[in-house]
Amino acid sequence: MTQTQVAPYGAWKSPITSDLIVSETIGLGAAVIDNEHIYWVEMRPTEGGRNVIVRRTPDGKISDVTPSGFNVRTRVHEYGGGSFVIADGIIYFSNFADQRLYKQSLNTEPEAITPPWEGNLRYADSIIDKQRERLICVREHHSGDSHEPINTLVSINLKNSADIQVLVEGSDFYSSPRLSPDGCKLAWLCWNHPNMPWDGTQLWVANVNEDGSLAKPELVAGGDSESIFQPEWSPNGVLYFVSDRTNWWNLYRCSPPLLTGEIEPLCNMPAEFGQPQWVFGMSTYTFESENSIICTYTQNGIWHLARLDTSTGKLVQIDTPYTDISSPHAAGGRLVFSAGSPTEPTSVVLMDLATTEMQVLRRATVVAIDSGYLSVPQPIEFPTENNLTAHGFFYPPKNRDYTAPEREKPPLLVRSHGGPTAATSSSFNLKIQYWTSRGFAVLDVNYGGSTGYGREYRQRLDGTWGIVDVDDCANGAKYLAAKGLVDGNRMAIAGGSAGGYTTLCALTFRDTFKAGASYYGVSDLEALAKDTHKFESRYLDRLIGPYPERRDIYIERSPVHYTERLSCPVIFFQGLEDKVVPPNQAEMMVEVLKKKGLPVAYVPFEGEQHGFRRAENIKRCLDGEFYFYSRVFGFEPAEAIAKVAIANLT
Repeated sequence: MTQTQVAPYGAWKSPITSDLIVSETIGLGAAVIDNEHIYWVEMRPTEGGRNVIVRRTPDGKISDVTPSGFNVRTRVHEYGGGSFVIADGIIYFSNFADQRLYKQSLNTEPEAITPPWEGNLRYADSIIDKQRERLICVREHHSGDSHEPINTLVSINLKNSADIQVLVEGSDFYSSPRLSPDGCKLAWLCWNHPNMPWDGTQLWVANVNEDGSLAKPELVAGGDSESIFQPEWSPNGVLYFVSDRTNWWNLYRCSPPLLTGEIEPLCNMPAEFGQPQWVFGMSTYTFESENSIICTYTQNGIWHLARLDTSTGKLVQIDTPYTDISSPHAAGGRLVFSAGSPTEPTSVVLMDLATTEMQVLRRATVVAIDSGYLSVPQPIEFPTENNLTAHGFFYPPKNRDYTAPEREKPPLLVRSHGGPTAATSSSFNLKIQYWTSRGFAVLDVNYGGSTGYGREYRQRLDGTWGIVDVDDCANGAKYLAAKGLVDGNRMAIAGGSAGGYTTLCALTFRDTFKAGASYYGVSDLEALAKDTHKFESRYLDRLIGPYPERRDIYIERSPVHYTERLSCPVIFFQGLEDKVVPPNQAEMMVEVLKKKGLPVAYVPFEGEQHGFRRAENIKRCLDGEFYFYSRVFGFEPAEAIAKVAIANLT
């Protein structure tokens, strides 16, 4: 047996290095089955964050489809998603550089099918209308003037790409066009400011005329206080969808005729069959047959896979080793889906639906880590304000080679997820294991406002962003300290985007944490309200209040205006091409902290946007944040890591 060494927490040497993480890790997008082949998208940090479609043939061979020079990624809503569609081996995809749609047959170069409008037109969420030989998709038109981009549903003639027809217009946002099996009806979702898609959406259906235009549109479900997610037609032409009308995102169907038909719940239960629609192309269910749905749902932060009988409503769980499951797609007796677990990285998984036997087709990382270095998350529920409880995943430090000195408790890193309408999961995360294998404890918080716990839990953040989320992060840390699991004097908080705002609020308006890291975080709510993209331009109306009518609240909850209350070190990481949270948000805060004499570091990245995709920058962030805490909490890293310049460090 290997003799363990005694070393302070934070000073443990780990095999989980930043080089290993960025060189051996990719991002995996949703997979689809097309005849006998399976396709998915890989995001590759070592290729500058390029997105590549890959194909798996029946004999198990996996190869790239997207040639060098192309990047399968759309910028509709800035966050993208739904960047490609495929049928019978022909792929239609958005290219990131020019935002044009391209057509690609196997072993051929992509051919542009939309005009070269220099990125002013963007496309997403395409479906193929085989009957009329056209694409139907969401289009976002950026005119370049001071007006908001215009979102519509359009059709694109595949024989004459200059023939682009606007099918639906007038709403602020559109998504999820779905054509009935006979091609006679089109369903879609739309919503308007100030709603986000998880607040309130509408499900519409219209007849499709012979010339492809739409007629007799009908509002089927939804409204300002009901969120509809993922409409789908069954093989026999019945419209299904997910709605949160009873607090939980559950499955429903609409019996024909649509306008007078009953909306029927399929399986009422306190579980979420939906997700916040931050990106296009999200799914939680798929049809195995007209009487059988394969679905995923989450309870208490854990995802499950199940088969739902549409005639009886009986739900039967399908056993898998996974706790995070998404994007199921069934065809020909097979199911492909994305999945991960505390010990298994996100993977593309293929299942035989007759036997439920599974095969992993691709893992996000091929790194094999000895379990002696892996911390398994523990779901926790802890008390918070107003006699409520909040949720999170606790990761204790774990490294088989080390123990800490007697009576020393580990430093804690609290992670605040982005969104804020989003959720963290228990899926294997090498970036978390980077910390725990070096002697940090990690608390990944699903604060009030997170998804996965019902609409009421999600709405805890309405009007209280910067309060409820901050209290929950602070109370989670105090809970662990009170139990003696972490060092209450060495607790840090870190988060990106909205999680960066929570981080900065926690450091400014509370005294729980002794350090923090903001990744493209919001420091000035008023600046964000004035200078962000269309999709989120009214997001704060619900989270904070209408602007400028309630400008007082925006000022009151902006850390940049209260830096005199901030008395601990902070490091900032920022993409210089970020359109969601512009760089001046971080730079204003950095300058104020410098003048105040607090230790502060600023790490900007050329060419990065909202979220970092390049391997060298991801590495710089991991090592830079760790180095920063080593200086603040007074421990020596076991390995030599690149330093960051820290102003006012004594």
